[in-house]
Amino acid sequence: MKPMLTENDKLHLEERIAEAERLTKAQIVMATVERSDSYAEIPWKAFAMGASFTGLLVFSLDLILFSWIQNTTVLISVVTILALASYTVVMTILFPGFARFFLTKGRAEAETRQYAESLFLSKELFSTARRTGILVLVSRFERKVVIVPDKRLSEHVTTDDMKSIIGLMRKPLARNEFRQAFDIAADEIIRIIKPLAIDEPASNELSDEIIEEKGV
Repeated sequence: MKPMLTENDKLHLEERIAEAERLTKAQIVMATVERSDSYAEIPWKAFAMGASFTGLLVFSLDLILFSWIQNTTVLISVVTILALASYTVVMTILFPGFARFFLTKGRAEAETRQYAESLFLSKELFSTARRTGILVLVSRFERKVVIVPDKRLSEHVTTDDMKSIIGLMRKPLARNEFRQAFDIAADEIIRIIKPLAIDEPASNELSDEIIEEKGV
């Protein structure tokens, strides 16, 4: 699978992060993950759908060709149903877009948020002296964005602000333009947080390097 960001993209975004941190005095972390969860239920859902659809098709053909039924018809029907259902499972493994068909919006959002919050803790993004860290995570398989601000920023970056940023990022993400989506995030974070910038200078407590993870 093609990487979400090229080396040039990452260098560009690291410069954008440094610029945004200078203007806002916040500590900004951008991250990508291929998949936020394994979604073990997807292959089973695909198998069930494939078996149901094929079973209906086979049953319909049996009705039409009733006079031609032989002793081997039942065996052929069962094999056909299992084969096509198994093929549907393989399709979910090979084609993420097809697998997403079996993933509900709520489940995708919940797992991506859980992954983002876990990443925020595991990378200790809460460890800044003034609790001004903010994480922007893009999860590729789910096509979801989650923004997690630390305690001090959460008092100013509202839920509506985060929804607005995510909404603006959605269009370039739909075209797999990940760099452009993160550029939008940087612009909006500057716009929202800059008026709240702290007067005292702040050291660069969190790395500007883009976090890239394969996920679950």
